[in-house]
Amino acid sequence: MTAKAVPIERLRNIGLIAHIDAGKTTTTERILYYAGRTHQLGSVDSGTTVTDWMDQERERGITIVDAAVSAFWNEHQINLIDTPGHIDFTAEVQRALRVLDGAVVVFDASQGVEPQSETVWRQADRYRVPRLCFINKMDRIGADFKHAVETIREQLGANPIPLQLPLGVEADFEGVIDLISMQLIRWHDELGAHREYEEIPAQHLADAESARAIMIEQLAEQDDTLLSIWLEGGEADEEMIHDALRRATLDNAIVPVLCGSALRNRGVQPLLDALIRYLPSPLDIGEIQGVHPVKGEAIMRAPSNDSPLCALLFKTVTDPYAGRLCYVRVYSGSLQTGAMVLNPRHKRNQRVGRLERMYAEHREDIEVIHAGDIAALLGMKDAVTGDTLCDPKHPLLLESISFPDPVIKITVAPITAQDNERLADALHHLAEDDPTFKAETDEETGQTILSGMGELHLEVLLDRLQREQGVNVRTGNPKVAYKETITQTAAGVEGRFVRQTGGHGQYGHVVIEITPGVTGSGLLFENRISGGAIPAAYISAVESGIREAARSGVIGGYPVTDIKVALTDGSEHSVDSNPMAYQIAAGMALRSGLEKGVPVLLEPIVRCEVITPEEHLGDVLAQLANRRAEIDGVSDRPGQIKAIRNQVPLSEMFGYATELRSATHGRGSFTMEIDHFAAVPATIMKSLGR
Repeated sequence: MTAKAVPIERLRNIGLIAHIDAGKTTTTERILYYAGRTHQLGSVDSGTTVTDWMDQERERGITIVDAAVSAFWNEHQINLIDTPGHIDFTAEVQRALRVLDGAVVVFDASQGVEPQSETVWRQADRYRVPRLCFINKMDRIGADFKHAVETIREQLGANPIPLQLPLGVEADFEGVIDLISMQLIRWHDELGAHREYEEIPAQHLADAESARAIMIEQLAEQDDTLLSIWLEGGEADEEMIHDALRRATLDNAIVPVLCGSALRNRGVQPLLDALIRYLPSPLDIGEIQGVHPVKGEAIMRAPSNDSPLCALLFKTVTDPYAGRLCYVRVYSGSLQTGAMVLNPRHKRNQRVGRLERMYAEHREDIEVIHAGDIAALLGMKDAVTGDTLCDPKHPLLLESISFPDPVIKITVAPITAQDNERLADALHHLAEDDPTFKAETDEETGQTILSGMGELHLEVLLDRLQREQGVNVRTGNPKVAYKETITQTAAGVEGRFVRQTGGHGQYGHVVIEITPGVTGSGLLFENRISGGAIPAAYISAVESGIREAARSGVIGGYPVTDIKVALTDGSEHSVDSNPMAYQIAAGMALRSGLEKGVPVLLEPIVRCEVITPEEHLGDVLAQLANRRAEIDGVSDRPGQIKAIRNQVPLSEMFGYATELRSATHGRGSFTMEIDHFAAVPATIMKSLGR
């Protein structure tokens, strides 16, 4: 089929992001139903959702991978990506936000901002993605619209402007009061397909007028046009308010807030209206910047079909039937079936195979992907997440996508010889699909080690290994992925590699200085050689040797990070010097320098929030203290519930879920996310070294 031509100004590339269990997937299902894309309401609990299509997602009731769907609302095409809420699958959120133009952030009305809400908000801030907020679950016990809005203001540092007020809360939630049109919107039918506009009840009119005045005043602070009307005592009409809201939202100066209950089919159509009115089209985002892959000079591309092709692969999936499926955002030009495109990363032209319009796991063949659109293509071998596709005559390289390092490891071993043959290939496919998953072989033990973002992440990957790849494995206990660094400068450290044999020998000699680096800086290399003490041709070999040696530290063989290595001196032999000798000498120097620099182990620290009934607070705090937690604060939640914010070493959190359930009689829960790495206490470090 041919892609339906939609003017680029009517395109919306939107992601739904939130803390786990806030209702993203249910909201997505309602959007698809009201937009006419589905003919029945999907349910997370019954496993009938469109976007949670994997068996593991339907069994667990959570979103694990991004799901892309397209729908139409008021003559606008909405490319919608439903993202996971669990921190273990943060890579899915990160790569979605990289290519999306706007986002809807969903909050639980009884909880407000939760830990993962902050994480996804910061990710959206990083890419400057304009947002709407949807306060969901207004029918839930403990729902508090005003409190939820205040948590957005206080905890996220945002400027939320409510466009609606809820009429009733919890079981009495009936509808929403639109503060722009000053009308009450109700949904009388069970499916919520038809909204009805009514006059605001007299007993709620004063509150609505007060809230509208506050909305206009807040908006006027961000919009000069509205400010002049407001100062003169004039009355802004609805279109003026809509226009001012759009301008301020696109500038990330405000965040419009709406409310409803997706599960009870109330409030979703106004959300769709707001999504189209206030969130950006690709034209609003404007030109995309890249660099020439050879010259390095900056190049801009306008979001137009007439511009040269420029597209970014933001996700790859190995489909057991169709082969390699690559999700792509086209920023400029158009991508056509059979066209020849350049992948600047490996400097090779490739022919585009089939193009697909994605509908979760279902696909529709299309012939072209226009500028600003998101779709998928088949047959792109060797392509990985973050690759650019461009016009061979107009080469361009876009900024790739960076992902956090894995923090937890397990060992796996195949059960049968047949599984052994398929294991490496199966792990390769999974690692291609998921940039935060790594598989490697321990050189000392020969064991296969899998690394991921958390216990759930690895559990799901092992499940996929069996279901999708047909490989059965035995697993070892999970272990934390530690790192090593130094605490003192080690200067004048020498590495000398000399071998004399018959004929040419080996000679490499380097002098380096190692200093502690900034947290999160990784390994930085600096060449300070002057006067040609080491020929320029060997400098890259020195750096290669240092980086290779840094993969295994001197305490426990963990990767070395947050150091700066400067090459300060060295010498050469006119006959025996070669790159290999310098590479070996550099590795020797690094290991010697690490010993002198007073090395320490670094362990991942998680930011954790524990929810517990008030009567169990003392027991839970005692548990956390035994796990080396530092308590940041305890806050109240509706229903005599306490939220304990703390920081705790990841290594201490294995098995915590069972312990918490026991202490709280099954009523406690917790969420956590990796926050930073910190030095391991000396008493514990002794037991970790080897």
